[in-house]
Amino acid sequence: MKRIPANSTSATKGHELVSSLQNRFVSGLETLASTLGSNQRFSPVEWFRDGGRHGGGIRYESADGDLFGRGSVNVSQVHYDDNPEKKLGSASAISTIIHPKNPLAPSVHIHISWTEMKNGKGYWRMMADLNPSNENPAHTLQFLDAMKEAAPNCYDEAVAQGNRYFFIPALGRHRGVAHFYLENYRTGNADADYALAKTIGEAAIDTYLEILTQALQNPAKATDVEQAAQLAYHTLYFFQVLTLDRGTTTGLLVHDQNDVGIMGSLPALVDRKLLASWIERMQAPQNRLLEALVAALPGTSPALVDEAVKQKLAEVVRSHYRRHPEAIEMQASGNFIPPTVKNHS
Repeated sequence: MKRIPANSTSATKGHELVSSLQNRFVSGLETLASTLGSNQRFSPVEWFRDGGRHGGGIRYESADGDLFGRGSVNVSQVHYDDNPEKKLGSASAISTIIHPKNPLAPSVHIHISWTEMKNGKGYWRMMADLNPSNENPAHTLQFLDAMKEAAPNCYDEAVAQGNRYFFIPALGRHRGVAHFYLENYRTGNADADYALAKTIGEAAIDTYLEILTQALQNPAKATDVEQAAQLAYHTLYFFQVLTLDRGTTTGLLVHDQNDVGIMGSLPALVDRKLLASWIERMQAPQNRLLEALVAALPGTSPALVDEAVKQKLAEVVRSHYRRHPEAIEMQASGNFIPPTVKNHS
């Protein structure tokens, strides 16, 4: 089986960029692991869209190690060069999440993507957010300063969009502490837009590696309270991704050929009882979604989110929004909501 790449020059360039960011991040994570005396590595997993005819991707993943409880660095390109009925030409993306095992080391989420329509128009989506279970204010400032230096002219807008997108109304709080989000980004200068996406991606990756090094090089022993805070925060992260994150939902609705990859952002362990306590805070029909998600988890405490569970959770989300398509409007958004599912239809 072989992945067929998209035809357009800009799609090729976009895929080369996200692939270079993937290599940069995986190499940096593995170098850090070696420096710290860990043998944890990231293994490649390839997937194919329609047997490779419409692209696919490769992700590097790691789990249950001494440094990373869960880690996924996924690159994909989906295209419809052979289907004139599709409005979407191609979409090339890197989407990555790292959940360190140490409660004093923050998680990170980074997403850079180029979406191109067949009419020649295209746009970038750029996200970077720091997600500690036990916040270190110096790390928060370090991450935000790096984003501001990378994108000084659109930093305020990106932070405003990020703060809006990652707010969880039912819980009255945000996921994460540092949010950067540019949706539907395009100017009249394609080269400058590409350069900005590259700069933001590299800055987010490099800064996170610096923060991770600081947290893990001479790690303090986490207290029981800090350990408990990590489990509670990972539960919140799970909640936000599966009930609010528009990218996760649209990915699952578009196709079912990379469910485990799309669910790669989920942490390894969650508190099933805490998750269930939030059902009553949810509006209908989202309360039924959360009930079904809780039911799909194992009854252990804490509940392990392995590949089999991820498959079940993917089906729960997909089935829910097929029954309640109007509920997608209840999901998170920035200043612009891309018609992703419609573009793939």
